[in-house]
Amino acid sequence: MSSSPLRKLWRPRATTLRMRMVVSLLTLDILCIVLSFLLAAWLRDLFLIASNWTSVLSVMLPIYVLAAINGHAYAASNVQDPFRAIAKGLTAFLLALSAAIFAAFTLKTTDTFPRLVVSIGSVFAVSTLAIGRYLFARHLQQIIGGNPFSVVLLRDGDAPVPTGSFSIIMATDGTFDPESHDPMMYDRLATSLAHADRVIVACDPDRRIAWAHALKGANIQGEIFVPELDALAPLGMARYGDTPTLIIATGPLGLVDRTVKRAFDIVFASIALLALAPFFVIVAILIKRDSPGPVLFTQNRIGRSNQIFRMMKFRSMRIEGCDGAGDRSTGRDDDRITKVGRFLRRTSIDELPQILNVLAGDMSIVGPRPHALGSRAADKLFWEVDRRYWHRHAAKPGLTGLAQVRGYRGATLVEADLENRLRADLEYLESWSIWRDLKIIAMTFRVLIHPNAF
Repeated sequence: MSSSPLRKLWRPRATTLRMRMVVSLLTLDILCIVLSFLLAAWLRDLFLIASNWTSVLSVMLPIYVLAAINGHAYAASNVQDPFRAIAKGLTAFLLALSAAIFAAFTLKTTDTFPRLVVSIGSVFAVSTLAIGRYLFARHLQQIIGGNPFSVVLLRDGDAPVPTGSFSIIMATDGTFDPESHDPMMYDRLATSLAHADRVIVACDPDRRIAWAHALKGANIQGEIFVPELDALAPLGMARYGDTPTLIIATGPLGLVDRTVKRAFDIVFASIALLALAPFFVIVAILIKRDSPGPVLFTQNRIGRSNQIFRMMKFRSMRIEGCDGAGDRSTGRDDDRITKVGRFLRRTSIDELPQILNVLAGDMSIVGPRPHALGSRAADKLFWEVDRRYWHRHAAKPGLTGLAQVRGYRGATLVEADLENRLRADLEYLESWSIWRDLKIIAMTFRVLIHPNAF
């Protein structure tokens, strides 16, 4: 029928969706708290006598609702962000719990206060509120049947339109001129944006300041589209004195994380060095007997902060074939490799002296592998393949890394060989944890002998 296309295009009004959002989330919060306390009471009744816990809940629930509303736990800006939604909900719950405990002490009912039920129920409530609010925020549109937030794009002149889904795109076309300082113009602008949650202005650079002044009094979240920021990829805003600045980079790890990672490196590397010391002596003897030259081979590599350091390896090539700059990648049947060296490279034993680099602070046990200055992929220097190459040096290079355990090792014959490694390195930096380091170390033992190790 002809009405079918209309049904597909139809969507509830934003105010209806917003009401659904608030009611649904409020109902979810109450259910999480009530069911948590019901479960706690049921567990207690299995082993002990029943307790009067409903009175505590009757005090907590209205306080929670008031605290959540007052703390903007149902505000659009907070519900859109899962973690802010969780924080607001848990803050309101802790306030309600504190109020119930305070009331019990004030009314001198602590003798009959159901401590066990309240303790267990609170733990359950914190967990269910966090999980429930997270899932609600992540699947908001599916739950309430649409997007309750209205985003308006004001396009001034021929400014480029940013990518994204907008509720409406309005061309100013002289209707709105922020430089005119006309009260009637401001009135038209306010009327047009009355039901919007957010407005983005796309305009020429010389009009941005005027639009910024116009939006500051509009009682709405106003933003200016600055396409050139895409290349800078700023992380936020800061100030130096009275001058605003853009934060475009920070270290991937905070002070506590760096301390934990460094302590782990020292402990792990020290134990490994003591355990492997006799083995190192045996390898050194084999290298010396196989070909003349030093036991260790050192090469300039790019380390943290793009600083160059001398990385150590067991020498696996004849002394006259060693490539200090790394201009020539090692091939599968490379005639420069000695007999002992071929075994060392195939089993990754040649990398073990880098434990000394770890103890010296140049490297870490886990991190992006350090590359030689002359390394190439498809006859291009690594940084010529992808400009993000330098980003991987925000952390110390590692003995092993995420790229290695995924099998990205060996010669970089084509650009994709580098791109795969770079993608894994950047993923590692974005989601570091000490547990992931331990997992990568465990996975490394599976790839010590690898077809691409030669």
